Order: sequence, then C-alpha cells, then structure tokens
Amino acid sequence: MNILAPVITVDGPSGVGKGTLCQWLAIRLGWHLLDSGALYRLTALAALRRSLPLEDADQVAMVAANLEAEFTANADGCLRITLDGTEVGTDLRTEHCGNAASRVAALPAVRTALLQRQRNFRRAPGLIADGRDMGTVVFPEAELKLFLTASAEERAQRRHKQLSQQGLDANLKNLAGEIAERDTRDSQRAIAPLRPAADAEILDTTHLKIAEVCDWALALTVHRLGLPEPC
Repeated sequence: MNILAPVITVDGPSGVGKGTLCQWLAIRLGWHLLDSGALYRLTALAALRRSLPLEDADQVAMVAANLEAEFTANADGCLRITLDGTEVGTDLRTEHCGNAASRVAALPAVRTALLQRQRNFRRAPGLIADGRDMGTVVFPEAELKLFLTASAEERAQRRHKQLSQQGLDANLKNLAGEIAERDTRDSQRAIAPLRPAADAEILDTTHLKIAEVCDWALALTVHRLGLPEPC
C-alpha cells in the first residue's frame, strides 16, 4: 500500500451514481471525500457571477486558483458547500451550472490550477475521490480505481427524477440532449478526457440499484486493500 493515505477513485459521466457511492463509501470507511466535480462547478459559478466569458482561460483559471470555497459534512451526512462564505449547494446542482462546469473543465489552465488543490485532499486515514479523471490524472497511483457507466437514457431519467424531487422544472428530452452533449465534450477534450484508467474496475449501473453498486465497490475495496469489512 502507498506510504501516503490510500485512495479509491470513482470516475464516470454524470448520472451513473458516483456521488451517492462515494458518500456512502466515505461514511462506511470513515475516510475523507473529494467531490472534484464540485470544484469545477464552483469555478464555473464564480466565473458566471463575475460575468466572465467561460472561454477566457486566463481569467477563469485565476478564479479557480483563488476560490474561497469550503466543504463541510453536516450531522445528517449531507455535504455543505460554500463559496465566498455563502452556501451554494442548490446553485451548483442546476443544469446551467453543470454545463458551464463542463466548459471550463475543458480549459487546460483551469485543470492545472485545480490539480494540486485536489491532491491536497489526500490525507489519513484515506480518500474517496469522485470525478472524471481521478484515476487517470489526479491519482494515477490509487490503490483502487472504479469507473461507473450507464445508458444516456437511464441517466436522463435519474436526473429528471432528482430535479423533480427538488421541485425544479425539467424537460426529459432536453436533459437527454444536454447529457449527450456533455459526454461528447468531456470525452473529446484535449486534456484529461473522460475515460477509464487502464487498470480500472468498470461497472454498468443502468439496471442496478444503488445498494448493489455499493456492495460491489465495498467487496472490491476489502479485497484489494486488505481491509477488514466494516461493520
């Protein structure tokens, strides 16, 4: 095992269950959690609030390098995210912010600005890293790399249900189109494209319940890292 704190990376596109799995694993193991997507969403949100062009790599990278952001776990297990001292969890979950985050994530200067910040999350007893390039770029030496997939149709259905439960209006057809567009942009960007690491364990979650995904991930964790199965 690495002399540094161990890392489990969980990569994949939006809507495959990464966030739920990572929070569950972090709680079950008592490890730290990195939501790298939130860092890109925070960067995008901060740029939008400053009315900056999202294509202006230098200005957006400067925003990324100087984010005043905090992640705090609430007593109920939910993640509280603040930007400039204000809670922004609801704003980060909008499709507008998600699409903007995908655009700024394609900028090499932004990725460089956030790289070391992400690596600094690695500390004892261990880290669960959620993202799109955690296993390929940020933590290529991770002890265990997971990659989740699901059909675009299923992911659109999940996102539609999630937004509806939050009382937000959403058009299923538009969601499917936005997901397909984001997949193309993420997988075809020049730097750190979305793809499984060569040594990643891959799981299609299209027809699986989240409990089945969690059981699969925990079994791999116990086997690969030689950990006692948590109670």
